[in-house]
Amino acid sequence: MTSSLDQFIRAFDGFKVLRLPYKQGKDERKFSMYIFLPNAKDGLSALVEKVASEYELLEHKLPYKTVRVGGFKIPRFKFSSRLETSHMLKDLGVILPFSSGGLTKMVNSLEGQNLSVSNIFQKCFIEVNEKGTKAVAASTAYVTMGRSTGLDFIADHPFLFLIREDLTQTILFAGQVLNPLC
Repeated sequence: MTSSLDQFIRAFDGFKVLRLPYKQGKDERKFSMYIFLPNAKDGLSALVEKVASEYELLEHKLPYKTVRVGGFKIPRFKFSSRLETSHMLKDLGVILPFSSGGLTKMVNSLEGQNLSVSNIFQKCFIEVNEKGTKAVAASTAYVTMGRSTGLDFIADHPFLFLIREDLTQTILFAGQVLNPLC
């Protein structure tokens, strides 16, 4: 697909950041996917360390205005994970629902039942393709534009991605694409 649209991109020493805003719903929340692309093809581990250790980097280096783009290419990718979170919640002090009868008063149950939570699982699945992600307002994958004086963003090597709610700055998903096939 060819496009002449400007994109939300910022370039820094050693990496670039792309923002793909999602279509807004009826409430105030604003979601975006961010792709952190190291300049060096083998620079992902250093970039992940930098992002993880410098929280302010997320606020001060995210793109908030569009710029003219030269080459623009994002690969298709799928990300899925399954995580058993019961032990994490217990470590945080959430123990009542896991205790025998601890859930009984929280839900409608038959008298004499001692309800409790045995396990909690989290599963997530994210897919980015030519149509974008399911909630992206515009197509965002495999966009090729004619060369211009604009900023290139070619994700043909490993990168980090985040999905974030921008008003609260809450990161909902984070992952790495290690073998992009642009």
